[in-house]
Amino acid sequence: MIAEPTQTRAYPARLAGWLVFACAFAALGYSVRFSGGEEPKDAAYKYSSSIGALVQYGLILGILLLIAIGLPKREMFALRRPHSWPRALGYTGLALLAIWGAAAALSPVLRGGTHEQGLVPNKWEPQHAGAFLAFFLAVTVLAPVVEELTYRGLGFTLLFPCGRWTAILTTGVLFGLAHGLLIALPVLVIFGIAVAWVRDRTDSVYPGMLLHGTFNGVALLASVLVAH
Repeated sequence: MIAEPTQTRAYPARLAGWLVFACAFAALGYSVRFSGGEEPKDAAYKYSSSIGALVQYGLILGILLLIAIGLPKREMFALRRPHSWPRALGYTGLALLAIWGAAAALSPVLRGGTHEQGLVPNKWEPQHAGAFLAFFLAVTVLAPVVEELTYRGLGFTLLFPCGRWTAILTTGVLFGLAHGLLIALPVLVIFGIAVAWVRDRTDSVYPGMLLHGTFNGVALLASVLVAH
């Protein structure tokens, strides 16, 4: 059974604004990557990474609120309980398995994708535990909340009048492009599509936040706990 979204009214001007923002954000990411700048090293062990994330996601949230100004926020951002939490958790688990399976299947041809963004450390360094904890919270709480509100929240709601699969695929692709990566792009797009599918099935942004935070947390912990 597919949950029908509560909000299906079209807002063409708001949709155009959101698409401009999403495309501009992706273009900015790739422009920085191709500008010849040095890749970040051990960002997880620097307080500046967490502070930068706080500023960046604060700005993103402000832009989203401007796009949605005057509209019912809970409806536009899908801030509502799933119709069934047990079913939502089942969809979340299924999506996670699909994402991990795709990542494992593509890993032989996408070598280096895990470290392409420069955020995943190579080993545990206890002297940087405080900075790592701050970064862990940014990656598992702050990023999933704001990114899900951006793509599976407002973006999905605005795109849904164009068609269910248009919303799923468009938000998935734009989410992948937003990271400004090349090697990891296929996995990121698959991730975005899978989480959008969960959003469509549950009519709520909360399961996607849970999925997103779990995925990020497992990846970050594995990077420091699993021998390389």
